[in-house]
Amino acid sequence: MKKFVMAAVSGTLAGVLVTTQVAGPLLAQESAQKSTVYEQLDLFGDIFERIRAQYVEEVDEKKLIEAAINGMLTSLDPHSSYLPPQDAADMRMQTRGEFGGLGIEVTQEEGFVRVVTPMDGTPAQAAGVETGDFITHVDGESLLGLTLDQAVELMRGPVGSEIIITVVREGEPEPFDISIIRDTIKLTAARARIEGDSVVVRVTTFNQQTFPNVQDGLTKAVEELGGLEKVNGIVLDLRNNPGGLLTQAIQLSDAFLEGGEIVSTRGRDPAQGERFNATPGDLIEGKPIVVLINGGSASASEIVSGALQDHRRAIVVGTKSFGKGSVQTVMPLRGDGGMRLTTARYYTPSGRSIQNLGVSPDIVVEQPRRRVTEEDEAETNRNSRSEADLRGTLSNDSLTEDEIKQIEEDRSKAEAAAKLREDDFQLAYALDLLKGLSAIATKD
Repeated sequence: MKKFVMAAVSGTLAGVLVTTQVAGPLLAQESAQKSTVYEQLDLFGDIFERIRAQYVEEVDEKKLIEAAINGMLTSLDPHSSYLPPQDAADMRMQTRGEFGGLGIEVTQEEGFVRVVTPMDGTPAQAAGVETGDFITHVDGESLLGLTLDQAVELMRGPVGSEIIITVVREGEPEPFDISIIRDTIKLTAARARIEGDSVVVRVTTFNQQTFPNVQDGLTKAVEELGGLEKVNGIVLDLRNNPGGLLTQAIQLSDAFLEGGEIVSTRGRDPAQGERFNATPGDLIEGKPIVVLINGGSASASEIVSGALQDHRRAIVVGTKSFGKGSVQTVMPLRGDGGMRLTTARYYTPSGRSIQNLGVSPDIVVEQPRRRVTEEDEAETNRNSRSEADLRGTLSNDSLTEDEIKQIEEDRSKAEAAAKLREDDFQLAYALDLLKGLSAIATKD
């Protein structure tokens, strides 16, 4: 018995010795790391004081500190940044659906500002700014070397004032200038319209109005068509939609799913990951959906298209999306400012991250750039003559007047669809696809 007790005590002592030997270096290492951090903070303070005392001109201490904070955040990734009080107020206003500016969503690549998307109905879109444009100068001043926030600040100004941006565009041999008149940007987050027997739902951004706009617009369009049984499906147009509120992306996805995961987020701590699931109920009761995306579709747009694609609820058409697979949290700071910090990555229901990769469409459809010339129009007019245009032609004796009227109505719809192919080829393709899916569903 004594031997047993002694062995147990001996084992305990050995365990204490091992713990002490392992923990000792770890504690020392942690202490050394803290010491290094404090040394770096002392270095920061020393540099700050030397700038205040010895810089060639007197500096604004507040701006200097804000620049240091912003530099720390922007060194992490392109989407983390410091928001001074005015910028924080602008962001809160933007999520409510109204703000001042040009109406473009931008990011930074290789020192220049890249246009993610011009928003619908804004001065930038009206002036001809396109997704993928690089803005190199603002009113003749180069943006090279400026942070994204500094570049955006140069583009701000009084409503009604003119700004000239210099743009580099793929396919154009030389940079060129675009003049834009600043305005108050009032966004309608979503609009619904009827094209033939289909409903096109155009979603421009994800703010607090997005889902209510979609729900109201879809309800009115379905009523106008005479009920869901008369609708062959919907096109959800997310092209050039830069994203926005995660909650709205989840709500919009849920509107067309009966269940299953919509999106999951994972941060540094696995325990803080979240999964968001759909609830029963489909606004259009299983009718076919085609989702349109392009290189300007980012963030929340990619969550919606990825969720509907993974659940085989929609066919995704267009070109590869932007590829922003991270989640930013806006944290309020003292003095009414804020901090936008990347806190998680998000994953589609199948577990894939779209970071840098984007959502790949099921059917790739490029939007051609075609300018119709007068010669093209004349040739079309010459080729549009038919037997019915000839003088003294025989009448059709096999159809009733009602049948002929129906054929003419159908032809009218087909001609409208053909015209749409010239104006918006991607949308026309999506509508043709819906028509085919509806025909197959009817036969089944």
